[in-house]
Amino acid sequence: MGTIRLLGPPVIEHDGGPIRPPRGRKAWALLAYLLLADRPPSRQRLAELFFGDAEDPLGALRWTLAELRRTLGRPDVFTGDPVAVGVPGEAVDVRALTDELADPAPLLEARGELLEGVYIAACPEVESWLAVERHRVSARLETRLRQAAVTLLAAGRAADAVPYAARVVALNPLEEGNHELLVRSLAMAGDRTAAMRQVAAGKDVLMRELGLEASAALTEAASAASDSPRTPPLSGRAAALSQLDAGRAAIVAGAVDPGIQCLRRAVAEAARCRDQQLQARTLTALGAALVHAVRGRDEEGALVLHEALRFATAAGDRATAVSCNREMGYVEVQAGRRAAARTWLSKAQELAETDAELAGILGVRGQNASDEADYVAAIRFLGESIDRARTAGDDRQEAWSQSILARAHLLRDERHQAAAAADRSLRLAHQQRWMAFLPWPQALRAEVDLRNGDLETAADAFEQSWVLGCQVGDPCWEGFAARGLGLLNAGRGDHRAATEWLAEATVRCNRVTDRYHWMQGHVLDTAIDTALSRGEEEHARPLVATLGALAARGEMRELVVRSQLHRHRLGDDGALGTARVLAADIDNPALTALLDEPDRPKVTG
Repeated sequence: MGTIRLLGPPVIEHDGGPIRPPRGRKAWALLAYLLLADRPPSRQRLAELFFGDAEDPLGALRWTLAELRRTLGRPDVFTGDPVAVGVPGEAVDVRALTDELADPAPLLEARGELLEGVYIAACPEVESWLAVERHRVSARLETRLRQAAVTLLAAGRAADAVPYAARVVALNPLEEGNHELLVRSLAMAGDRTAAMRQVAAGKDVLMRELGLEASAALTEAASAASDSPRTPPLSGRAAALSQLDAGRAAIVAGAVDPGIQCLRRAVAEAARCRDQQLQARTLTALGAALVHAVRGRDEEGALVLHEALRFATAAGDRATAVSCNREMGYVEVQAGRRAAARTWLSKAQELAETDAELAGILGVRGQNASDEADYVAAIRFLGESIDRARTAGDDRQEAWSQSILARAHLLRDERHQAAAAADRSLRLAHQQRWMAFLPWPQALRAEVDLRNGDLETAADAFEQSWVLGCQVGDPCWEGFAARGLGLLNAGRGDHRAATEWLAEATVRCNRVTDRYHWMQGHVLDTAIDTALSRGEEEHARPLVATLGALAARGEMRELVVRSQLHRHRLGDDGALGTARVLAADIDNPALTALLDEPDRPKVTG
């Protein structure tokens, strides 16, 4: 059995040793493209992408595919049209990043970037594709290592989690959550000295590289475990249930800090009772509160939810297991870890039985699909979520799913459908007096008005969204409303105010560590487009680099395409071709129109 290693300097091994590499300067890139493709590509697309400069592109492709077959000693692979990509019997290192492995230890051996040392300067479209894939593969490796570390932590194996968490930090030291994971692993393994050293190292990296102060969560991770109460304990099952109810009620009422303290006490009391179902319920409530009610606490929340799932599984508590899987899927969606999100949400859906459960799961699945530009699936998931929420009488869930549906239609520039969904979401939010959510559908509806040229109505709604978003302290709502005010001022011709508001939007949506990566990318895309429309290329250039890396790592396919279009406007010769290749499977009329006229500003108002 052979091994294909594409991480680091590429090599093909057989019987434990390397064999002669394939000839041809594009052979390695073609092999990687085939192995990483979501579906078999057509020969015409491969020929245009890799050999468009050859006298006979299809002939050059045939020769290179034959060379790959000779190298592998496999005459049965890479045949047909579209080209069959399966390589049965071969171990491919990049596949370990998506396969569910019983033993994650091989992930620790993965070193280097995709096709390290391979450059194809004569083919800028392939070079652009490779740059995108390098970011995406690195993010997938980071995700798998994170999953391994958190799973080990939740199972009480903190010492075993440390090397995985350390590799996560090495891969991406600019993400505060990665440092927090390592700090928490060290602390729970009993090495508080090392944990405090890592706190200091993380703070220095964030300040030196990003100019950011680390959040309190990083320091607290060195000493606080998920079940550590911060007030004297009570006793007994009744006390645990009392604290659980009190904590939930306080959080719904907006008293987040007292609510979290009640839930921490509930977790501690449930642990003393040794009631697995009660432990699952209290941990789930605490984990969900940390994820939704407290900004900057997704790392701790994810760990608590892993613990909750372990107890729910042991107790046979199906409903709690559904909640855990859904909430962990939501965390992964926010962080842009698509494959992990799909895994958790699929598990939740397999266990779900009620309309209310399925409405929540399908809503998050719709959000994830929309983020990665699978709009057909997104609209289908969200439509079913809305139907089930209505059947279950869950107005808040319907309001949430309607808002994500409005966003999907807005991204496709389907203004009437976007307005209808946003209006329904707004009505439900007002009926429920859901003030913490209201800024989001307000801003979505305002953008429809802005695109339709009704600047005054849009201005009122954007300003209301901004003020209320600041009052509730939600960075996503603040960032989206500030972006809208930037677009509004650009439409009025006040370019100075537009620039200031877009800069504010960038700051607001990044002010917590567990930021919503799609929102960050969406704001960046708008800021870049505005800068390029004014001829401010030097201002736009570093933003384009940031957007490209962020979008690729988060598998946000439309934002990847848009970053390539921005590169094209900056003079990158291969970027337009790469954008068109990457957009081939994205069903978005607005994006198609932009690809047909790549030098005009995108549709944002």
